[in-house]
Amino acid sequence: MSYGQGEPPWDPWKSGSQQSQWGNQTPDWAALAEASESRNKRRRLLLIGGGALATVAVGAAVAVAVVSANGDNQASNTPSNLPATADIPSGTAEPAPSFEPTTAPPPLDPKDFISSVKKDTAPLSADILFPGSQLTMGERVYRKGPTASTTNCASAAQGTLPAVLTKNDCTRFLRVTYSKDGIAVTVGVAVFDTEVQATKAKAEADKKSIITSLSGSGVAAFCRTAICRSTTNSYGRYAYFTLAGFSNGKDVTEKDAKVFTTGDDLAEFTFRQIRRRGEAQASAAAAQ
Repeated sequence: MSYGQGEPPWDPWKSGSQQSQWGNQTPDWAALAEASESRNKRRRLLLIGGGALATVAVGAAVAVAVVSANGDNQASNTPSNLPATADIPSGTAEPAPSFEPTTAPPPLDPKDFISSVKKDTAPLSADILFPGSQLTMGERVYRKGPTASTTNCASAAQGTLPAVLTKNDCTRFLRVTYSKDGIAVTVGVAVFDTEVQATKAKAEADKKSIITSLSGSGVAAFCRTAICRSTTNSYGRYAYFTLAGFSNGKDVTEKDAKVFTTGDDLAEFTFRQIRRRGEAQASAAAAQ
C-alpha cells in the first residue's frame, strides 16, 4: 500500500479535526518535514536551556560549598596579624574599676614606746604602775603596802647596785611593797632614758646588787640584816628588781618555796605592767 491511496497516515501532532480535513488529499510531505524539524528544534532548545539552568544550579551549589570550605580554612588558619581572643573587646563588657595599690602601715610596736624617754611620755608614778590596794596572781592575793619614788636612785639600793644605777644614769627609782602570810616583797623599778642603759644595768648587776626593802603601812622592816631572795630583770628602758623575805627577820633558804613564789609573782606582775604601759601608748598613737 502506497501513501498516495487510502486514508492519510495519523499525525500525532495534529488534532482530530485537522486529521479529517485532509480527506483523500495527498499530504504535503515537504511541509510536514519542515514542521517536524521545527518541533524537534524547539525541543532541543528546551532541553539545552534546562541543562543550562541545571548547570548554573550545580555551579552555585559548588560555589557555596567552596566558599564554605574556604571559610572553614580561614577559621582554622587565623592570620598572625589578627588580635588574640583575649585582646578583642567585648561589646557588652564594661571596664573594671582600677585602684591605686595601697600598703597598710605596720602595726605600732608597744615596746617602742617604753624603750626611749622621747616616746614614753605617759604619766608615771608608783601608784600608776602598781594601782589598787591588792594584787591577785592566780589564787594568791597580796596586800599592797607603802610606795616610794625618788630621783636619787642610789639611795634606794644597797650593796653593788647603787654604783650600777649611777653609772648607767638612772633618772628615777620607784618602789612598792606587798605582803601575804608573813612574807613581804619590795619591788624596785629603775627608770633610764634608753633601753640600752637599762639593759647594761641589768647585765652589770651581780648577787650583791639588791634594793633596799620598803616598810610601813602595816609592813614591818624586813631584809635589812637577814638573808633574802632577790631577782633582777629589764624590759624597755626599765630595770626592775625584787627583794622577798620573812617579815619576822628569818633567813630565807632554798626550801622556802613560798618566798620564791612571792618574788616570782611580783616580778611577773611588774613586767606585765610595764608592757601594758607600752600597749596603752601605742594604742593611743594609732588612734590619732
